[in-house]
Amino acid sequence: MTDFHWWQTAVIYQIYPRSFMDSNGDGIGDLQGVIDRLDYLNDGTPNSLGVDAIWLSPFYPSPMADFGYDVADYCDVDPLFGDLATFDRLVAEAHKRNIKIIIDWVPNHTSDQHAWFVESRASRDNPKRDWYIWRPPSSSAHGKIGGEPGLPNNWGSFFGGPAWSFDEKTGQYYLHQFVREQPELNWRNPQVEQTMYETLRFWLKRGVDGFRMDVIGLIIKDEALRDNPVNQNADPNLPVNDLFNRLIQKYNMDQDEVHPYIRRIRSLLDEFDERVGIGELWLDLPRWVKYYGEHGEGLHLPFNFRLIEQPWQARAVRASVDEMEAALPSFAWPNYVLGNHDQPRLATRAGGEAQARLGAMLLLTLRGTPTLYYGDELGMPNTPILPEQMVDPQGINLGVERTRDVARTPMQWDAGDFAGFSTAQPWLPLPKDYPSRNVAGQRTDEHSTLSLYRRLIWLRRASPALQSGSYRPLETDSENVFAYLRESGSELQLVALNFGGDPVTVRIALEGQGKIQLSTHLDRFDEIQFPAIPLRSYEGLVVEVAQKERI
Repeated sequence: MTDFHWWQTAVIYQIYPRSFMDSNGDGIGDLQGVIDRLDYLNDGTPNSLGVDAIWLSPFYPSPMADFGYDVADYCDVDPLFGDLATFDRLVAEAHKRNIKIIIDWVPNHTSDQHAWFVESRASRDNPKRDWYIWRPPSSSAHGKIGGEPGLPNNWGSFFGGPAWSFDEKTGQYYLHQFVREQPELNWRNPQVEQTMYETLRFWLKRGVDGFRMDVIGLIIKDEALRDNPVNQNADPNLPVNDLFNRLIQKYNMDQDEVHPYIRRIRSLLDEFDERVGIGELWLDLPRWVKYYGEHGEGLHLPFNFRLIEQPWQARAVRASVDEMEAALPSFAWPNYVLGNHDQPRLATRAGGEAQARLGAMLLLTLRGTPTLYYGDELGMPNTPILPEQMVDPQGINLGVERTRDVARTPMQWDAGDFAGFSTAQPWLPLPKDYPSRNVAGQRTDEHSTLSLYRRLIWLRRASPALQSGSYRPLETDSENVFAYLRESGSELQLVALNFGGDPVTVRIALEGQGKIQLSTHLDRFDEIQFPAIPLRSYEGLVVEVAQKERI
Protein backbone atom coordinates (compact mmCIF):
# COMPACT_ATOMS: atom_id res chain seq x y z
CA MET A 1 0.00 0.00 0.00
CA THR A 2 2.98 2.30 -0.50
CA ASP A 3 1.21 4.04 -3.38
CA PHE A 4 -1.52 5.40 -1.10
CA HIS A 5 -1.49 8.59 0.95
CA TRP A 6 -2.10 8.37 4.69
CA TRP A 7 -5.49 10.05 4.36
CA GLN A 8 -6.65 7.33 1.96
CA THR A 9 -5.97 4.44 4.34
CA ALA A 10 -6.73 6.26 7.59
CA VAL A 11 -9.70 5.99 9.92
CA ILE A 12 -10.62 9.53 11.03
CA TYR A 13 -12.31 10.20 14.38
CA GLN A 14 -14.21 13.43 15.00
CA ILE A 15 -13.88 15.01 18.43
CA TYR A 16 -16.25 17.75 19.56
CA PRO A 17 -13.84 19.28 22.11
CA ARG A 18 -16.54 20.63 24.46
CA SER A 19 -17.83 17.10 24.94
CA PHE A 20 -14.87 14.74 24.85
CA MET A 21 -12.98 15.11 28.15
CA ASP A 22 -12.84 17.85 30.77
CA SER A 23 -9.42 18.08 32.45
CA ASN A 24 -10.01 21.08 34.74
CA GLY A 25 -13.44 20.48 36.28
CA ASP A 26 -15.43 23.27 34.63
CA GLY A 27 -17.91 20.94 32.95
CA ILE A 28 -16.55 21.66 29.45
CA GLY A 29 -14.12 19.48 27.53
CA ASP A 30 -10.72 20.88 26.56
CA LEU A 31 -7.54 20.12 24.66
CA GLN A 32 -5.73 18.71 27.68
CA GLY A 33 -8.63 16.31 28.02
CA VAL A 34 -7.99 15.11 24.47
CA ILE A 35 -4.31 14.60 25.32
CA ASP A 36 -5.30 12.57 28.38
CA ARG A 37 -7.38 10.22 26.21
CA LEU A 38 -5.02 9.73 23.28
CA ASP A 39 -4.08 6.22 24.39
CA TYR A 40 -7.75 5.26 24.22
CA LEU A 41 -7.76 6.37 20.60
CA ASN A 42 -4.55 4.58 19.63
CA ASP A 43 -1.79 3.27 21.85
CA GLY A 44 -0.40 1.07 19.10
CA THR A 45 -2.19 -2.08 20.29
CA PRO A 46 -5.60 -3.67 19.64
CA ASN A 47 -6.56 -2.72 23.20
CA SER A 48 -7.13 0.79 21.85
CA LEU A 49 -9.63 1.95 19.26
CA GLY A 50 -6.92 2.17 16.61
CA VAL A 51 -7.86 5.36 14.75
CA ASP A 52 -5.26 7.07 12.57
CA ALA A 53 -6.38 10.72 12.71
CA ILE A 54 -8.54 12.98 14.83
CA TRP A 55 -10.56 15.89 13.55
CA LEU A 56 -11.11 18.59 16.15
CA SER A 57 -14.16 20.82 15.88
CA PRO A 58 -13.34 24.52 16.51
CA PHE A 59 -11.35 25.49 19.59
CA TYR A 60 -10.63 29.10 18.53
CA PRO A 61 -11.41 32.16 20.66
CA SER A 62 -15.15 32.70 20.32
CA PRO A 63 -18.16 34.23 22.07
CA MET A 64 -19.75 30.78 21.47
CA ALA A 65 -22.93 32.03 19.81
CA ASP A 66 -22.58 28.91 17.63
CA PHE A 67 -20.15 27.05 19.90
CA GLY A 68 -16.93 27.97 18.18
CA TYR A 69 -18.08 28.26 14.59
CA ASP A 70 -18.27 32.00 15.29
CA VAL A 71 -14.52 32.60 15.27
CA ALA A 72 -13.09 35.71 16.93
CA ASP A 73 -9.43 34.88 16.18
CA TYR A 74 -8.28 32.26 13.66
CA CYS A 75 -4.77 32.00 15.12
CA ASP A 76 -5.28 31.25 18.81
CA VAL A 77 -7.02 28.93 21.27
CA ASP A 78 -9.98 29.93 23.42
CA PRO A 79 -8.98 29.87 27.12
CA LEU A 80 -11.96 27.56 27.64
CA PHE A 81 -9.99 24.87 25.77
CA GLY A 82 -6.41 25.76 26.72
CA ASP A 83 -3.78 27.77 24.88
CA LEU A 84 -1.36 27.45 21.98
CA ALA A 85 1.15 25.63 24.15
CA THR A 86 -1.51 23.03 24.97
CA PHE A 87 -2.33 22.69 21.30
CA ASP A 88 1.35 22.17 20.47
CA ARG A 89 1.57 19.44 23.12
CA LEU A 90 -1.50 17.81 21.63
CA VAL A 91 0.10 17.73 18.17
CA ALA A 92 3.35 16.34 19.58
CA GLU A 93 1.66 13.68 21.71
CA ALA A 94 -0.65 12.64 18.89
CA HIS A 95 2.23 12.35 16.45
CA LYS A 96 4.14 10.18 18.94
CA ARG A 97 1.25 7.75 18.62
CA ASN A 98 1.11 8.07 14.81
CA ILE A 99 -2.17 9.95 15.09
CA LYS A 100 -2.64 12.78 12.58
CA ILE A 101 -4.31 16.06 13.59
CA ILE A 102 -7.02 17.64 11.41
CA ILE A 103 -8.59 20.90 12.58
CA ASP A 104 -11.71 22.79 11.59
CA TRP A 105 -11.25 25.86 9.41
CA VAL A 106 -14.24 28.20 9.18
CA PRO A 107 -13.69 30.33 6.05
CA ASN A 108 -17.23 31.53 5.32
CA HIS A 109 -17.92 33.68 8.37
CA THR A 110 -16.41 35.10 11.53
CA SER A 111 -17.81 36.20 14.84
CA ASP A 112 -19.29 39.67 14.96
CA GLN A 113 -16.70 40.24 17.69
CA HIS A 114 -13.77 39.48 15.41
CA ALA A 115 -11.55 42.55 15.09
CA TRP A 116 -12.11 42.57 11.33
CA PHE A 117 -15.87 42.92 11.68
CA VAL A 118 -15.58 45.46 14.49
CA GLU A 119 -13.63 47.61 12.04
CA SER A 120 -15.92 46.80 9.13
CA ARG A 121 -19.04 48.00 10.91
CA ALA A 122 -17.37 51.13 12.31
CA SER A 123 -18.21 53.19 9.21
CA ARG A 124 -19.10 52.80 5.55
CA ASP A 125 -15.67 54.08 4.50
CA ASN A 126 -13.63 51.89 6.86
CA PRO A 127 -10.81 50.05 5.02
CA LYS A 128 -12.29 46.73 6.11
CA ARG A 129 -15.85 47.58 5.10
CA ASP A 130 -15.53 45.43 1.97
CA TRP A 131 -14.17 42.48 3.97
CA TYR A 132 -17.81 41.56 4.66
CA ILE A 133 -20.98 41.63 2.57
CA TRP A 134 -22.87 44.86 3.22
CA ARG A 135 -25.83 46.14 1.24
CA PRO A 136 -28.13 49.16 1.55
CA PRO A 137 -31.83 48.68 2.26
CA SER A 138 -33.93 47.79 -0.73
CA SER A 139 -37.26 49.34 -1.64
CA SER A 140 -38.57 45.94 -2.75
CA ALA A 141 -40.22 43.18 -0.77
CA HIS A 142 -38.58 40.13 -2.32
CA GLY A 143 -41.50 37.82 -3.02
CA LYS A 144 -43.62 36.15 -0.41
CA ILE A 145 -40.70 34.33 1.21
CA GLY A 146 -38.51 36.49 3.40
CA GLY A 147 -40.17 39.48 1.78
CA GLU A 148 -39.71 42.08 4.50
CA PRO A 149 -39.30 45.58 3.09
CA GLY A 150 -35.71 46.73 3.19
CA LEU A 151 -34.02 43.34 2.97
CA PRO A 152 -31.38 43.22 0.18
CA ASN A 153 -32.77 39.89 -1.04
CA ASN A 154 -34.93 36.96 0.08
CA TRP A 155 -32.23 34.63 1.37
CA GLY A 156 -32.95 32.79 4.59
CA SER A 157 -30.67 31.70 7.43
CA PHE A 158 -29.99 28.03 8.13
CA PHE A 159 -31.08 28.80 11.68
CA GLY A 160 -34.33 30.55 10.84
CA GLY A 161 -35.38 34.02 9.74
CA PRO A 162 -33.77 36.24 7.11
CA ALA A 163 -30.06 35.98 6.28
CA TRP A 164 -29.65 39.74 6.76
CA SER A 165 -29.38 41.93 9.85
CA PHE A 166 -29.63 45.69 9.90
CA ASP A 167 -26.84 47.72 11.46
CA GLU A 168 -28.28 50.89 12.94
CA LYS A 169 -24.98 52.76 13.09
CA THR A 170 -24.17 52.59 9.38
CA GLY A 171 -27.67 52.12 8.02
CA GLN A 172 -26.93 48.96 6.01
CA TYR A 173 -27.56 45.24 6.19
CA TYR A 174 -24.87 42.56 6.54
CA LEU A 175 -25.19 38.98 5.35
CA HIS A 176 -25.20 36.00 7.71
CA GLN A 177 -26.55 32.61 6.66
CA PHE A 178 -26.24 31.29 10.21
CA VAL A 179 -26.83 33.24 13.45
CA ARG A 180 -26.69 37.03 13.25
CA GLU A 181 -23.43 36.91 15.22
CA GLN A 182 -21.76 35.20 12.21
CA PRO A 183 -21.26 37.84 9.48
CA GLU A 184 -20.00 36.41 6.18
CA LEU A 185 -16.62 37.26 4.72
CA ASN A 186 -16.37 38.71 1.22
CA TRP A 187 -14.04 36.27 -0.52
CA ARG A 188 -14.22 38.35 -3.71
CA ASN A 189 -11.95 40.82 -1.90
CA PRO A 190 -8.34 39.68 -2.60
CA GLN A 191 -7.21 40.95 0.82
CA VAL A 192 -9.68 38.64 2.53
CA GLU A 193 -8.58 35.68 0.44
CA GLN A 194 -4.87 36.18 1.12
CA THR A 195 -5.41 36.85 4.82
CA MET A 196 -7.43 33.66 5.19
CA TYR A 197 -4.65 31.73 3.47
CA GLU A 198 -2.26 33.01 6.09
CA THR A 199 -4.47 31.50 8.80
CA LEU A 200 -4.00 28.12 7.09
CA ARG A 201 -0.24 28.57 6.98
CA PHE A 202 -0.22 29.48 10.68
CA TRP A 203 -1.56 26.06 11.65
CA LEU A 204 0.32 24.12 8.97
CA LYS A 205 3.58 25.49 10.38
CA ARG A 206 2.47 24.25 13.82
CA GLY A 207 2.27 20.73 12.43
CA VAL A 208 -1.39 20.12 11.69
CA ASP A 209 -1.93 17.45 9.06
CA GLY A 210 -5.03 18.88 7.42
CA PHE A 211 -8.25 20.84 7.62
CA ARG A 212 -11.93 20.09 7.61
CA MET A 213 -13.30 23.16 5.85
CA ASP A 214 -16.65 24.29 7.16
CA VAL A 215 -19.36 25.01 4.54
CA ILE A 216 -16.65 25.53 1.94
CA GLY A 217 -19.18 25.75 -0.90
CA LEU A 218 -20.69 28.93 0.59
CA ILE A 219 -17.63 31.17 0.38
CA ILE A 220 -18.61 32.54 -3.05
CA LYS A 221 -22.12 33.87 -3.65
CA ASP A 222 -23.81 35.15 -6.77
CA GLU A 223 -22.17 38.49 -7.44
CA ALA A 224 -25.53 40.22 -7.94
CA LEU A 225 -27.01 38.53 -4.83
CA ARG A 226 -30.14 37.60 -6.76
CA ASP A 227 -33.25 36.29 -5.01
CA ASN A 228 -33.41 32.51 -4.62
CA PRO A 229 -36.37 30.79 -6.31
CA VAL A 230 -39.24 29.66 -4.13
CA ASN A 231 -39.25 25.91 -3.48
CA GLN A 232 -42.72 24.83 -4.63
CA ASN A 233 -42.15 21.39 -3.08
CA ALA A 234 -41.21 22.61 0.38
CA ASP A 235 -42.73 20.78 3.33
CA PRO A 236 -45.88 22.74 4.25
CA ASN A 237 -45.25 21.90 7.92
CA LEU A 238 -41.94 23.75 8.08
CA PRO A 239 -41.67 26.29 10.89
CA VAL A 240 -42.90 29.70 9.77
CA ASN A 241 -39.46 31.23 10.15
CA ASP A 242 -37.66 28.46 8.22
CA LEU A 243 -37.09 30.67 5.20
CA PHE A 244 -34.03 28.69 4.14
CA ASN A 245 -35.89 25.47 3.34
CA ARG A 246 -38.73 27.37 1.64
CA LEU A 247 -36.28 28.41 -1.07
CA ILE A 248 -34.14 26.65 -3.66
CA GLN A 249 -30.53 27.39 -2.78
CA LYS A 250 -29.42 28.62 -6.20
CA TYR A 251 -27.53 31.84 -5.68
CA ASN A 252 -26.25 31.72 -2.10
CA MET A 253 -23.89 28.72 -2.45
CA ASP A 254 -22.11 26.36 -4.84
CA GLN A 255 -21.39 28.93 -7.52
CA ASP A 256 -19.17 27.77 -10.37
CA GLU A 257 -16.83 30.63 -9.49
CA VAL A 258 -15.88 28.91 -6.23
CA HIS A 259 -13.65 26.34 -7.91
CA PRO A 260 -10.66 28.61 -8.67
CA TYR A 261 -10.62 29.41 -4.94
CA ILE A 262 -10.68 25.69 -4.11
CA ARG A 263 -7.74 25.14 -6.46
CA ARG A 264 -5.75 27.89 -4.76
CA ILE A 265 -6.49 26.41 -1.35
CA ARG A 266 -5.28 23.02 -2.60
CA SER A 267 -2.15 24.63 -4.06
CA LEU A 268 -1.40 26.13 -0.65
CA LEU A 269 -1.80 22.74 1.06
CA ASP A 270 0.55 21.24 -1.49
CA GLU A 271 3.27 23.63 -0.31
CA PHE A 272 3.51 21.29 2.68
CA ASP A 273 4.07 17.53 2.70
CA GLU A 274 1.13 15.16 2.92
CA ARG A 275 -1.54 17.56 4.16
CA VAL A 276 -5.21 16.90 3.49
CA GLY A 277 -8.11 19.19 2.58
CA ILE A 278 -11.59 17.94 3.49
CA GLY A 279 -14.68 19.97 2.62
CA GLU A 280 -18.16 20.09 4.15
CA LEU A 281 -20.53 19.94 1.18
CA TRP A 282 -24.23 18.98 1.05
CA LEU A 283 -24.87 18.82 -2.68
CA ASP A 284 -26.37 16.60 -5.33
CA LEU A 285 -23.87 14.13 -6.74
CA PRO A 286 -23.07 15.92 -10.04
CA ARG A 287 -22.30 19.17 -8.19
CA TRP A 288 -20.49 17.46 -5.31
CA VAL A 289 -18.04 15.56 -7.47
CA LYS A 290 -16.80 18.80 -9.06
CA TYR A 291 -15.05 19.68 -5.79
CA TYR A 292 -12.37 17.05 -6.51
CA GLY A 293 -11.31 19.27 -9.43
CA GLU A 294 -11.09 18.44 -13.10
CA HIS A 295 -7.80 16.57 -12.68
CA GLY A 296 -7.53 16.07 -8.93
CA GLU A 297 -6.49 19.65 -8.15
CA GLY A 298 -9.46 20.31 -5.85
CA LEU A 299 -10.22 18.96 -2.39
CA HIS A 300 -8.69 15.64 -1.42
CA LEU A 301 -11.96 14.59 0.20
CA PRO A 302 -15.24 16.43 -0.29
CA PHE A 303 -17.22 14.95 2.59
CA ASN A 304 -19.71 12.36 1.33
CA PHE A 305 -22.86 12.58 3.48
CA ARG A 306 -25.10 10.63 1.11
CA LEU A 307 -25.51 7.63 3.42
CA ILE A 308 -26.83 9.89 6.19
CA GLU A 309 -29.67 10.92 3.89
CA GLN A 310 -30.67 7.41 2.76
CA PRO A 311 -33.39 5.19 4.21
CA TRP A 312 -31.69 2.49 6.31
CA GLN A 313 -32.41 -0.22 3.74
CA ALA A 314 -30.07 -2.47 1.79
CA ARG A 315 -31.23 -1.39 -1.65
CA ALA A 316 -31.10 2.33 -0.88
CA VAL A 317 -27.65 2.09 0.70
CA ARG A 318 -26.27 0.00 -2.16
CA ALA A 319 -27.72 2.38 -4.74
CA SER A 320 -26.06 5.32 -3.00
CA VAL A 321 -22.68 3.57 -2.88
CA ASP A 322 -22.86 2.40 -6.49
CA GLU A 323 -23.96 5.80 -7.79
CA MET A 324 -21.10 7.50 -5.97
CA GLU A 325 -18.55 4.95 -7.22
CA ALA A 326 -19.80 5.39 -10.79
CA ALA A 327 -19.59 9.19 -10.55
CA LEU A 328 -16.01 9.32 -9.25
CA PRO A 329 -13.28 10.12 -11.76
CA SER A 330 -10.29 7.78 -11.70
CA PHE A 331 -8.17 10.15 -9.62
CA ALA A 332 -10.78 10.67 -6.89
CA TRP A 333 -10.76 8.77 -3.60
CA PRO A 334 -14.14 8.06 -1.94
CA ASN A 335 -15.05 8.67 1.68
CA TYR A 336 -18.01 7.98 3.95
CA VAL A 337 -19.62 9.58 6.99
CA LEU A 338 -22.46 8.21 9.12
CA GLY A 339 -22.56 10.83 11.86
CA ASN A 340 -21.25 14.18 13.05
CA HIS A 341 -22.02 17.10 15.37
CA ASP A 342 -24.85 18.38 13.12
CA GLN A 343 -26.79 15.12 12.68
CA PRO A 344 -28.85 12.82 14.90
CA ARG A 345 -26.81 9.93 16.26
CA LEU A 346 -26.35 6.85 14.05
CA ALA A 347 -28.03 4.52 16.57
CA THR A 348 -31.14 6.70 16.57
CA ARG A 349 -31.30 7.23 12.80
CA ALA A 350 -30.70 3.56 11.98
CA GLY A 351 -33.30 2.32 14.46
CA GLY A 352 -31.26 0.90 17.34
CA GLU A 353 -27.91 -0.42 18.48
CA ALA A 354 -28.07 -3.63 16.38
CA GLN A 355 -28.64 -1.56 13.23
CA ALA A 356 -25.88 0.83 14.28
CA ARG A 357 -23.46 -2.09 14.62
CA LEU A 358 -24.31 -3.02 11.06
CA GLY A 359 -23.55 0.60 10.14
CA ALA A 360 -20.14 0.30 11.77
CA MET A 361 -19.27 -2.67 9.57
CA LEU A 362 -20.56 -0.86 6.49
CA LEU A 363 -18.56 2.29 7.24
CA LEU A 364 -15.32 0.47 7.99
CA THR A 365 -15.38 -1.95 5.06
CA LEU A 366 -16.46 0.21 2.11
CA ARG A 367 -13.79 1.51 -0.26
CA GLY A 368 -12.65 4.91 0.92
CA THR A 369 -11.80 6.91 4.01
CA PRO A 370 -14.25 6.51 6.92
CA THR A 371 -14.90 9.26 9.49
CA LEU A 372 -16.32 8.19 12.86
CA TYR A 373 -18.08 10.47 15.34
CA TYR A 374 -17.08 10.29 18.99
CA GLY A 375 -19.39 8.09 21.04
CA ASP A 376 -20.73 6.16 18.07
CA GLU A 377 -18.29 3.41 19.05
CA LEU A 378 -20.38 2.98 22.20
CA GLY A 379 -23.67 2.86 20.30
CA MET A 380 -24.73 6.16 21.89
CA PRO A 381 -28.21 7.21 20.73
CA ASN A 382 -29.56 10.75 20.83
CA THR A 383 -29.74 12.09 24.37
CA PRO A 384 -33.19 13.50 25.17
CA ILE A 385 -33.02 17.29 25.57
CA LEU A 386 -35.83 19.30 27.13
CA PRO A 387 -36.65 22.72 25.67
CA GLU A 388 -35.27 24.45 28.74
CA GLN A 389 -31.98 22.50 28.39
CA MET A 390 -31.32 23.56 24.80
CA VAL A 391 -28.30 25.69 24.01
CA ASP A 392 -28.03 25.08 20.24
CA PRO A 393 -29.26 28.14 18.30
CA GLN A 394 -30.77 25.94 15.59
CA GLY A 395 -33.06 24.26 18.11
CA ILE A 396 -33.83 27.47 19.95
CA ASN A 397 -34.89 29.17 16.72
CA LEU A 398 -36.56 26.28 14.87
CA GLY A 399 -37.86 24.04 17.66
CA VAL A 400 -36.63 21.26 19.93
CA GLU A 401 -37.01 18.65 17.19
CA ARG A 402 -34.27 20.47 15.22
CA THR A 403 -31.75 20.82 18.06
CA ARG A 404 -28.29 19.40 17.51
CA ASP A 405 -27.71 19.19 21.24
CA VAL A 406 -29.00 15.59 21.20
CA ALA A 407 -25.81 14.47 19.40
CA ARG A 408 -23.33 16.66 21.30
CA THR A 409 -23.64 15.36 24.84
CA PRO A 410 -20.51 14.37 26.77
CA MET A 411 -18.51 11.25 26.07
CA GLN A 412 -19.39 8.47 28.50
CA TRP A 413 -16.15 7.18 30.00
CA ASP A 414 -17.32 5.27 33.07
CA ALA A 415 -20.24 4.71 35.44
CA GLY A 416 -19.06 7.28 37.98
CA ASP A 417 -20.32 10.78 38.61
CA PHE A 418 -20.80 12.73 35.38
CA ALA A 419 -19.77 9.67 33.36
CA GLY A 420 -16.07 10.26 34.04
CA PHE A 421 -16.22 13.20 31.65
CA SER A 422 -15.84 15.85 34.36
CA THR A 423 -15.86 16.39 38.11
CA ALA A 424 -18.54 19.05 37.60
CA GLN A 425 -21.98 19.23 36.04
CA PRO A 426 -21.44 18.95 32.26
CA TRP A 427 -22.49 21.69 29.88
CA LEU A 428 -25.15 19.38 28.39
CA PRO A 429 -27.11 16.70 30.25
CA LEU A 430 -26.09 13.05 30.29
CA PRO A 431 -28.50 10.26 29.35
CA LYS A 432 -29.90 8.00 32.04
CA ASP A 433 -28.20 4.94 30.56
CA TYR A 434 -24.61 6.17 30.84
CA PRO A 435 -23.88 3.88 33.87
CA SER A 436 -24.45 0.90 31.56
CA ARG A 437 -23.13 2.45 28.33
CA ASN A 438 -19.59 3.68 28.80
CA VAL A 439 -16.01 2.98 27.77
CA ALA A 440 -14.96 1.27 31.00
CA GLY A 441 -17.82 -1.21 30.86
CA GLN A 442 -17.60 -1.93 27.14
CA ARG A 443 -13.83 -2.20 27.05
CA THR A 444 -13.91 -5.49 28.99
CA ASP A 445 -17.01 -6.87 27.26
CA GLU A 446 -15.90 -8.98 24.30
CA HIS A 447 -19.30 -8.58 22.62
CA SER A 448 -19.79 -4.84 23.13
CA THR A 449 -20.19 -2.23 20.42
CA LEU A 450 -16.81 -0.77 21.41
CA SER A 451 -15.23 -4.21 20.96
CA LEU A 452 -16.83 -4.43 17.52
CA TYR A 453 -15.37 -1.08 16.46
CA ARG A 454 -11.94 -2.05 17.75
CA ARG A 455 -12.03 -5.38 15.96
CA LEU A 456 -13.23 -3.77 12.72
CA ILE A 457 -10.59 -1.05 12.77
CA TRP A 458 -7.73 -3.40 13.54
CA LEU A 459 -8.96 -5.91 10.96
CA ARG A 460 -9.05 -3.08 8.43
CA ARG A 461 -5.50 -2.02 9.35
CA ALA A 462 -4.26 -5.57 8.71
CA SER A 463 -6.12 -6.06 5.44
CA PRO A 464 -4.91 -4.45 2.19
CA ALA A 465 -8.24 -5.44 0.61
CA LEU A 466 -10.28 -3.53 3.21
CA GLN A 467 -7.92 -0.57 3.42
CA SER A 468 -7.32 0.12 -0.22
CA GLY A 469 -8.71 -2.67 -2.38
CA SER A 470 -11.30 -2.49 -5.13
CA TYR A 471 -15.05 -2.58 -4.55
CA ARG A 472 -17.47 -4.84 -6.42
CA PRO A 473 -21.15 -5.20 -5.43
CA LEU A 474 -22.75 -8.67 -5.59
CA GLU A 475 -26.28 -9.55 -6.54
CA THR A 476 -28.23 -11.39 -3.84
CA ASP A 477 -31.60 -13.07 -3.68
CA SER A 478 -32.70 -10.99 -0.67
CA GLU A 479 -33.83 -7.37 -0.82
CA ASN A 480 -32.53 -6.92 2.73
CA VAL A 481 -28.92 -7.94 2.07
CA PHE A 482 -26.17 -5.72 0.68
CA ALA A 483 -23.09 -7.77 -0.27
CA TYR A 484 -19.82 -6.70 -1.87
CA LEU A 485 -16.27 -7.83 -2.46
CA ARG A 486 -13.07 -6.01 -1.53
CA GLU A 487 -9.99 -7.22 -3.37
CA SER A 488 -6.26 -6.48 -3.29
CA GLY A 489 -3.69 -8.77 -4.86
CA SER A 490 -4.44 -12.32 -3.75
CA GLU A 491 -6.66 -11.20 -0.87
CA LEU A 492 -10.44 -11.24 -1.27
CA GLN A 493 -12.86 -10.20 1.47
CA LEU A 494 -16.63 -10.58 1.23
CA VAL A 495 -18.89 -8.29 3.24
CA ALA A 496 -22.54 -9.32 3.67
CA LEU A 497 -24.92 -7.05 5.59
CA ASN A 498 -28.47 -8.02 6.58
CA PHE A 499 -30.50 -4.83 6.99
CA GLY A 500 -33.58 -6.85 7.91
CA GLY A 501 -34.91 -7.85 11.30
CA ASP A 502 -35.43 -11.46 10.22
CA PRO A 503 -32.74 -14.13 9.72
CA VAL A 504 -32.03 -15.00 6.10
CA THR A 505 -29.86 -17.42 4.17
CA VAL A 506 -28.77 -15.48 1.14
CA ARG A 507 -27.23 -16.88 -2.02
CA ILE A 508 -24.51 -15.12 -3.96
CA ALA A 509 -22.43 -15.92 -7.03
CA LEU A 510 -19.40 -17.39 -5.27
CA GLU A 511 -18.10 -20.95 -5.06
CA GLY A 512 -15.84 -22.69 -2.59
CA GLN A 513 -15.29 -21.79 1.03
CA GLY A 514 -14.88 -18.72 3.15
CA LYS A 515 -13.68 -18.10 6.69
CA ILE A 516 -15.60 -15.65 8.86
CA GLN A 517 -13.24 -12.95 10.05
CA LEU A 518 -15.83 -10.98 11.97
CA SER A 519 -19.55 -10.93 12.76
CA THR A 520 -21.32 -7.87 14.09
CA HIS A 521 -22.45 -10.24 16.89
CA LEU A 522 -18.78 -11.05 17.64
CA ASP A 523 -19.52 -14.73 18.18
CA ARG A 524 -18.83 -16.49 14.83
CA PHE A 525 -15.57 -17.56 13.27
CA ASP A 526 -16.74 -20.63 11.39
CA GLU A 527 -16.35 -21.53 7.74
CA ILE A 528 -18.99 -20.86 5.10
CA GLN A 529 -19.70 -23.02 2.07
CA PHE A 530 -20.72 -20.76 -0.80
CA PRO A 531 -23.07 -19.82 -2.39
CA ALA A 532 -25.24 -19.89 0.81
CA ILE A 533 -24.57 -17.36 3.58
CA PRO A 534 -26.69 -17.59 6.74
CA LEU A 535 -27.26 -14.21 8.40
CA ARG A 536 -29.08 -13.45 11.61
CA SER A 537 -31.20 -10.39 12.35
CA TYR A 538 -29.22 -7.22 11.54
CA GLU A 539 -26.05 -9.27 11.22
CA GLY A 540 -23.06 -8.34 9.12
CA LEU A 541 -20.16 -10.61 8.23
CA VAL A 542 -16.66 -10.12 6.89
CA VAL A 543 -15.62 -13.36 5.21
CA GLU A 544 -12.19 -14.09 3.78
CA VAL A 545 -12.76 -15.94 0.52
CA ALA A 546 -10.59 -18.96 -0.22
CA GLN A 547 -9.91 -20.59 -3.61
CA LYS A 548 -10.07 -17.30 -5.46
CA GLU A 549 -9.39 -19.00 -8.77
CA ARG A 550 -12.87 -20.58 -8.68
CA ILE A 551 -14.75 -17.29 -8.60
